[in-house]
Amino acid sequence: MALMSLSMLNGERAVVLLVLIRILSSTSFSLLFIESLALCLLAFAAFFVEISVENSINSTTKFTARPGASSGILLGAVTLPALVFSKLIQLSRGFLLAEVALEEFQYQKFLYWTTYISCFSVLLFLRLVIQHPSSSRFVVKCGFTFVMLGALVYLILPLDSSNDGLLVALVFLWMFGHGIAAVKLIQHILCTFPSCASIGEALLMTCGLTTYFGDMLRSTLVKIVQCLTSLEVHMRYSIKRSEISTIIQGYLLGLLLFPLLFKFIVQIVGRFSSSSSYNAKIWNESGRSVVFFTLLAVSSAAIIPLWLQFVQDFQEHPLWWVLKFVFSEPYKRLSLCIYWVGVICVSVHRFYNISKSSKVERILLRKYYHLMAVSMFVPALILQPNFLNLAFGAALAAFLVLEIIRVWRIWPLGEMIHHFMNAFTDHRDSDLLIVSHFSLLLGCALPIWISSGFNDRPLAPFAGILSLGIGDTMASMVGYKYGVLRWSKTGKKTIEGTAAGITSVMAACSFLLPLLASTGYIQNWTSLLLAVIASGLLEAYTAQLDNAFIPLVFYSLLCL
Repeated sequence: MALMSLSMLNGERAVVLLVLIRILSSTSFSLLFIESLALCLLAFAAFFVEISVENSINSTTKFTARPGASSGILLGAVTLPALVFSKLIQLSRGFLLAEVALEEFQYQKFLYWTTYISCFSVLLFLRLVIQHPSSSRFVVKCGFTFVMLGALVYLILPLDSSNDGLLVALVFLWMFGHGIAAVKLIQHILCTFPSCASIGEALLMTCGLTTYFGDMLRSTLVKIVQCLTSLEVHMRYSIKRSEISTIIQGYLLGLLLFPLLFKFIVQIVGRFSSSSSYNAKIWNESGRSVVFFTLLAVSSAAIIPLWLQFVQDFQEHPLWWVLKFVFSEPYKRLSLCIYWVGVICVSVHRFYNISKSSKVERILLRKYYHLMAVSMFVPALILQPNFLNLAFGAALAAFLVLEIIRVWRIWPLGEMIHHFMNAFTDHRDSDLLIVSHFSLLLGCALPIWISSGFNDRPLAPFAGILSLGIGDTMASMVGYKYGVLRWSKTGKKTIEGTAAGITSVMAACSFLLPLLASTGYIQNWTSLLLAVIASGLLEAYTAQLDNAFIPLVFYSLLCL
């Protein structure tokens, strides 16, 4: 049995096991015993599902995953719950030192369990529905029954007499809906965008979207309950949100839902235009373009801001609030904007010309953008972290708009954007979706967004910049030019590249820590070395989209 288990433990799974052992070894079991036990159960279930799916013939015919990648179910299922759990460990230290309020600690627990239920629901779906499609209805009912029971146990354990029955019912329904939404979303992603992602990548995207935007929808639900019942909702279910985080979440969710609104309007207009050839001529590319940009302007300037004002109680238009925030320190923030625009214009122009006229390998050309991210984000993170948070949100919103224009081929920009973006794609992108620039931006932004609030580990916000901008870049460049010893016979990653990545990240940490000395935190170099080695090994062994996974895993370990 032991030999069989070792034979199933490939490089990627071994790194995941190492990461989980490191996280669990740092857990305060007096505060987080149930959560740590649940994380072990989730990892075991994900390992079992991954083995079953990869050995199953039926699973490969249900969905078309990205060619050349393993299923990645274990890594995809564990990454986000492990990250939230690491943040929970960090908050537990602050809670014991009376630096974190009980409400914030309970809210993070609530967030962990919603993330956990999303991942576990998807695992149930993958194992039971894909493996036994003939009994899918029965299996789905049984699976969601277990999800409901798990949510009920979580809700009953911490209840006290101050909790209201209506709130308990709402939270219970929310937990149940979270699992359903996760299953529906991963079905939509894998069916609508075939060959664009592995199952593990789709699982990470699913749980991330349902957790991140579910948090925003829950705040809306809490606000509705307060308005209808004049009831003060316990902070365990909703905490005070910053204006910047509310604006970013609201606009990103609105832009993700925007294609549904545009498709609905296009179908309505298309029915009327199809009634006669004259109307059909009017409804052409320019007509679709006018409708698209009109809806985009109305949504951005009116619909989304009204929602944000309701959730956050803005006393002014959110976009006006953003302008006031930027011009509250005009010299520093406008100087950063000018610097960013200059770096982007020079770099993109230069790299685009190289991609057309040079024989530089595509993988090396893409790593230059990682170095560009370091030069842009490190100074801003040290000098203007709040402004960088807002800038990340604006950049991601711009990327979403451009990708929507490219996918829908909106005249006159659609084809131009498509041809331009194709100059920087690789085997992980497709004509349907180009995700590499999203993963790079999110890989740098998420550790910074998550670190807002209590943070006793000054290097944690730099997790994405260090792992992608420095570690991944040096590993690829050194491995491509000088690598000889490969980690596996079938893989391309080399030991020399991994060693270069680990060494470069440690050197960058040695440079950053003196700059962050004002925090008063004394770095445990053994813990830091373990975190850097684990993330470096994950880069070496994983066949998944490393821009998405490595920063999150590295952040989880830096929190410890």
